[in-house]
Amino acid sequence: MAMWNPWRGCHKYSEGCRHCYIHKGDFKRGIDTNKIIKTDNFYAPAAKNQSGGYRIKSGQTVYLCFSTDFLIEEADSWRAECWQMIRERSDLHFLFLTKRIERFSACVPADWNGGYDNVTVGCTVENQDRADYRLSIFKDLPVKHKNIICQPLLETIDLAPYLEGIELVVVGGESDRNARPLDYGWVLAIREQCMARHVPFQFRQCGTHFIKDGRTYTLRVRDLCAQARKAKIDLSWDGA
Repeated sequence: MAMWNPWRGCHKYSEGCRHCYIHKGDFKRGIDTNKIIKTDNFYAPAAKNQSGGYRIKSGQTVYLCFSTDFLIEEADSWRAECWQMIRERSDLHFLFLTKRIERFSACVPADWNGGYDNVTVGCTVENQDRADYRLSIFKDLPVKHKNIICQPLLETIDLAPYLEGIELVVVGGESDRNARPLDYGWVLAIREQCMARHVPFQFRQCGTHFIKDGRTYTLRVRDLCAQARKAKIDLSWDGA
């Protein structure tokens, strides 16, 4: 696994961004998150060591722009170089998430055609309104590997109309002392939708405020992922 953030900074874009941990962390450090700038890591996939080999070893998944959005407008003039490096590193698999899926067609290179084999796109949704808007676009896009990310999940969502061709659905809660609650029933409902269509499912993290069987629990942020794993409800898909 490798991380690649060719730029930093982002803008809050919808309800799911309200308690964004990037904005909170930047605020504590006196950094303006709304300023989008290139990072020193911009050319990381193409960087080589003294012996001439790539610093990022072959065969890895590269998590792209996980502290920003790969499709953000301010990066339009830089993105072509990123696509060039992604083409060059066909031995790596690149994964990025976006809340700006409506910009996708304007942001892909001329040779995208049906999509690159080494790119997975995750469309992030947090409620039914954003699911219906973003996923109605996403389902028709030429992308070879598609994920749906429901994190933070803010209400029950019907994903059933949008699951064809999806390789993974990820669900998680919000991690903040002021976080909106995550109801376990919402998580299980999405799992049932995935199970019915043999779509892999992952419960990635509980919410700080977690509702189960009508009772609300307040969990420590450091325990959220571990608590989700303890539920043992992920689907791989061999049905288990």
